[in-house]
Amino acid sequence: MSTDIKGAAAALRQAYASGVACKPLRDDLVPTGDLTAAYAVQQAQVSDWLAEGRRLVGAKVGLTSRAVQEAFGVFHPDFGVLFADMAVPDGAEIDPRTLLQPRVEAEVAFVLGRDLPYDQVTVADVVRATDHLLPAIEIVDSRIANWDISIVDTVADNASSGKYVLGTSPRRLGEVDLRLCGAVLEQGGEPVSVGAGAACLGNPLHAVAWLAGTLAANGRPLRAGDTVLSGALGPMVAVTPGAAYEARISGLGSVRACFSKGGSS
Repeated sequence: MSTDIKGAAAALRQAYASGVACKPLRDDLVPTGDLTAAYAVQQAQVSDWLAEGRRLVGAKVGLTSRAVQEAFGVFHPDFGVLFADMAVPDGAEIDPRTLLQPRVEAEVAFVLGRDLPYDQVTVADVVRATDHLLPAIEIVDSRIANWDISIVDTVADNASSGKYVLGTSPRRLGEVDLRLCGAVLEQGGEPVSVGAGAACLGNPLHAVAWLAGTLAANGRPLRAGDTVLSGALGPMVAVTPGAAYEARISGLGSVRACFSKGGSS
């Protein structure tokens, strides 16, 4: 592992441990802004976390919105991993001090019933492999100060992962039109973000197919039992300490993320 990758991984680990965000990493990786190096930084952290006993339970897709891709100057998604200790029960209180600068977004979660070991994955493969769907709120976070991120920064930082909340009423894939399903994220009963399945690479199924093929090509295929967060259905919203957020997704039901008044670190 090169020194710049070790250094970037160490800076992110220090930000996790201290609760103090670090400066952007993009200029420190060689060649500057290299995406392969950014994923190497992510993998270095994942390897350390696994060695420490964290349990890998799935993956997430990021940058699924065309508008967000254009803002980053890229035209493809990115990915990160999910660990069991990132999961929060529906409606359970979350101390915002356990995060640095959290934001929330509504998503569709896929829970797989079969492996997806192919590096070329079709939508039909994803349909066959999906056991059920759940509404989800992803609590995204960044260890980079002031969310001053490029595609390299977010990839290195495990795709800006924080925590996630899953709903508790599973639905079969055939019960939901994922392209047309509407999503509303509410705070105090008022909408703060709206969207639909079509905003996620045209359909969340497309996002999962991309993720599965990409991970298999990198030797880390999705397996039966994995949870996949397929990408935001609407704009993300900065968290207010003491606030509760409820995501309602048509055909899937609702899920809540509730934050205590602990204040942000």
